[in-house]
Amino acid sequence: MKVNNGELMFVKSVKDGIPNRDPINDSDARRLFPEEDGRISLSDVSIKRDVRDFIISMYPDGGEINHVFVQPIINEKGKLLGRKSLAENIAKAVKKEKEAKADMKAVLINHAFDVRTFGIVYSEKPKFNLTGPVQFSWAHSLHPVDTQYVQGTVTMPSKDVSDDGGGEGKTQGTIWTSYIVPFAVFAMTGVINARTAEHSQMTKDDQELLLRGLWQGTQYRHARGRGQQEALFLVHVEYNDPFFRIGYLEERIRLLPGADVWRTDSERPSSIKEVTLDVSELVGALEEYGKKIERCRVWKHPLLQLQGNVKNHIQEISW
Repeated sequence: MKVNNGELMFVKSVKDGIPNRDPINDSDARRLFPEEDGRISLSDVSIKRDVRDFIISMYPDGGEINHVFVQPIINEKGKLLGRKSLAENIAKAVKKEKEAKADMKAVLINHAFDVRTFGIVYSEKPKFNLTGPVQFSWAHSLHPVDTQYVQGTVTMPSKDVSDDGGGEGKTQGTIWTSYIVPFAVFAMTGVINARTAEHSQMTKDDQELLLRGLWQGTQYRHARGRGQQEALFLVHVEYNDPFFRIGYLEERIRLLPGADVWRTDSERPSSIKEVTLDVSELVGALEEYGKKIERCRVWKHPLLQLQGNVKNHIQEISW
């Protein structure tokens, strides 16, 4: 079945970590807005990585159609594989090596989830590009965030004793430093282009796997520095008009009590129980453009407090 034109809005939280660090700013949180604004951001690449890693874990052998093209694979010499080797690995796994020599693009479309969903840039001969039907925006925090610089020690020293016993090791453990975010709530939007999906051959099953990957991939991808992350609110709007979308869904929600309060009082939210997500304007837009909407689905974390009635759209979290 063909994929409908659609929009996504995804709200997630992070506690005691930074999901997406800025390497040119001492690995602090990314800030696209002025310092006085206070908001921090996550790249769309980070969100896609969550989805891809979840798909890899769910289908470790790739199955027939759910291989992942963009992933870090290291060869026996300790080098990361490039585009050509990654593509050839998929062709070999699905026993399409001969077909791949004639048409690698077709092989990847038929067997790689992220190629059908996010597109591909293939710079090996013959070169080809495929625009992905799913495009995400950056995710921005819904409130000002202060990152904290913390230090600690580990028991293992930075220098070991030599094998022959002639050299002395360090007598103290290694000191580590890091920036963390005590708590933050982010909102991200995305679009699903029906026309582009026809070219990439993205299916309804791919779409459902993407939604599951957003929700469970956020929970699944763990690393100490990334903190504890939770999916809070996911909206998927499908349209019956292939050329229409409401747009700017993230501008139709607010995190209460509101940025003005947090800036004035110099206080920041510290847990999900201290905030309420106001979706009243979003609900109004869904009602206003109801004739253009084929279906709207909403998934919600049990602890998230809402202002605005989305009861008619709520889905059971069965993943």
